[in-house]
Amino acid sequence: MFWLKKKLRNLFLRDDGTQLIEFAIVFPVLFLLFAGTTELGRMFYTYNSLAKATRGGARYLSTVTTVDNTSTTKAKNMVLCGNSAGCGGAGQPAAILPNFTASNIVVTPPATGVGVKYVTVAITGYTYQPLVFNLNAMTGGNFNISLAPSTTMRYMRN
Repeated sequence: MFWLKKKLRNLFLRDDGTQLIEFAIVFPVLFLLFAGTTELGRMFYTYNSLAKATRGGARYLSTVTTVDNTSTTKAKNMVLCGNSAGCGGAGQPAAILPNFTASNIVVTPPATGVGVKYVTVAITGYTYQPLVFNLNAMTGGNFNISLAPSTTMRYMRN
């Protein structure tokens, strides 16, 4: 009976394996922090890419002689893929982001009349798609994050 008591006391006094238990407790929290930081960085990158694209389109429109359907289409192509000729053809770049189409781009031409005129290029209806956590599929809710940058520049050709 004494040997059983001694074995039980030794079993409870041992500390090999406590690091594994601590790691099992801390790991999910560390993983959530890492994944959240990654998603926040990706969302910032996506918004920054869209904002730079609107600046390029507004800069293009602010320097054309007349803002008509052709120049508006070219400006949308500038925003969509960084090339006024268009996207996706042979030797042409693809869209800058997934699920980003010309229907997401709104171009407001300069007003008619006398005075200072402005052109505006905006992105509407673009939804950020998380890479690590798809909360829509996991919960059945609506956790979409809509990104809508816009740029307004002075129209230089009066």
